[in-house]
Amino acid sequence: MVSAGTDSIVEAMSVARNERAALVATLRAVGPDAPTLCEGWTTKDLTAHMVIREHRLDAAPGILVPQLAGYTAKVQNRVAAETDWDTLVAKLAAGPPLYSPLKLLDSVANVTEMFVHHEDVRRAAPDWQPRDLDAATADALRRPLATFSRMGMSKVPARVSLCTPDGHTLATVGKGPALTITGEIPELLLFAFGRNEVHADFAGDPDTVAAVKAAKRGV
Repeated sequence: MVSAGTDSIVEAMSVARNERAALVATLRAVGPDAPTLCEGWTTKDLTAHMVIREHRLDAAPGILVPQLAGYTAKVQNRVAAETDWDTLVAKLAAGPPLYSPLKLLDSVANVTEMFVHHEDVRRAAPDWQPRDLDAATADALRRPLATFSRMGMSKVPARVSLCTPDGHTLATVGKGPALTITGEIPELLLFAFGRNEVHADFAGDPDTVAAVKAAKRGV
């Protein structure tokens, strides 16, 4: 008998693979010089970031550890400058190598990574619209939302409730005046990761809304 937990892991792995494929297709369509929501990064910079995250164990820690960020930035810039675009995208498409910890953590680490960075490319275009996601993808994005919002929004200057349109509160984080953000799960997740290009309703004092949008968020 396969447990519900195992079913969830298998489903999340499938979603991660699908999101990776969708991201790769979009990257190939827009090319290496398209803008992204990651300030100062083109699509080639973003792809280099994702490749070193999976292929360079020496440089990947600097993505999360500020003290190591300088070395990571140097490696990323070198990879972006010296690697052919098609080769770089092919590396991303192939997924993490066997020696990468992310090979075993695909269902945990790569669902959100692939989704958020795919939207970083899509939503940098002026005519972007949210995608219609299937139930499996929405469910896979919902599971880590509370954890990532607590990690990424703990210092926002408000008490923020993240709610779905059907009235479910998925997370409440931060301290200060009350602010309720209502949106579909992908929109809430993107906001928790620091993106303001979302379709969501913000119910609170305008100054509070502006302060939260301006606050540093993300993991």
